[in-house]
Amino acid sequence: MPSLAELAGRLSEFAAARRWEPFHTPKNLAAALTVEAGELLEIFQWLTPEQAAAVMEDPDSAHRVRDEVADVLAYLVQFCTAVGVDPLTALDEKIDRNELRFPAAPAE
Repeated sequence: MPSLAELAGRLSEFAAARRWEPFHTPKNLAAALTVEAGELLEIFQWLTPEQAAAVMEDPDSAHRVRDEVADVLAYLVQFCTAVGVDPLTALDEKIDRNELRFPAAPAE
């Protein structure tokens, strides 16, 4: 399994080989990220909770979900590269802040 840094490098190389870097601005990458997240949502949009829970049981639907998850992650990684954010550090720090903002319920 490749690391996040390795995948970020592959994405950068992929874009460079196609001369796409001028288009990979933070604004464009953020927009592309929202489009891909919308495509992921589209798979579930009109499903009941029961149908949504079963999406991954159908090979075609599961394939679509995996592809959209990959697209969302790819654009997020490219966005983070463009703005100099380490996504794992950002998430770790956000969890720390959320633990302070939203303390766990006391054990009963």
